Amino acid sequence: MSPRVVIVPGNGCDAVFNANWYGWLYHELTKKGIACELKSMPDPVVARESAWIPFMHDELKCDETTIIVGHSSGAEAAMRYCETYKVKGIVVVSACVTDLGDANERASGYYSRPWEWEKIRANASFIVQFGSTDDPFLSWEEEQSKVAEGLSPELFKFEDRGHFMTSVFYELLDLVVKKAQESPKL
Repeated sequence: MSPRVVIVPGNGCDAVFNANWYGWLYHELTKKGIACELKSMPDPVVARESAWIPFMHDELKCDETTIIVGHSSGAEAAMRYCETYKVKGIVVVSACVTDLGDANERASGYYSRPWEWEKIRANASFIVQFGSTDDPFLSWEEEQSKVAEGLSPELFKFEDRGHFMTSVFYELLDLVVKKAQESPKL
């Protein structure tokens, strides 16, 4: 079965087709014949794990054929999802490991317990991370590098992309197309 891509946005993104690169990526993948899903998430401001994980499972139908592309809070959702469920792969963009001392982030629930890195790695046939050392919200040393240490991903580390809040993201598009077209490992 051909893989499908599910894009999970960051918190605060209600009109997802107009936020960052999400709608652009959806349209580009669709033009290339890759099935893609992008929907406004429940509870888009706080991004509560208790709402997002069931939505990803029940509504977005993330499963062993799914490549989850998660940005910011969506990256944390992708990682937590893979602690329980198998997927084809995850691509995390601007991922972190703590609530950053922010009450809204803390309320999401993603940071209330240790990360289960082994389970995440076991439940995804591949893991890719995009991060940037100039991210204004996430320190490379204190946050993004900890994700890289835990996940042992294929890492794309930039110095000039901030929080990846652009309208296009060609490196991500190329990577997702490549992963979607790879034969499954036997």
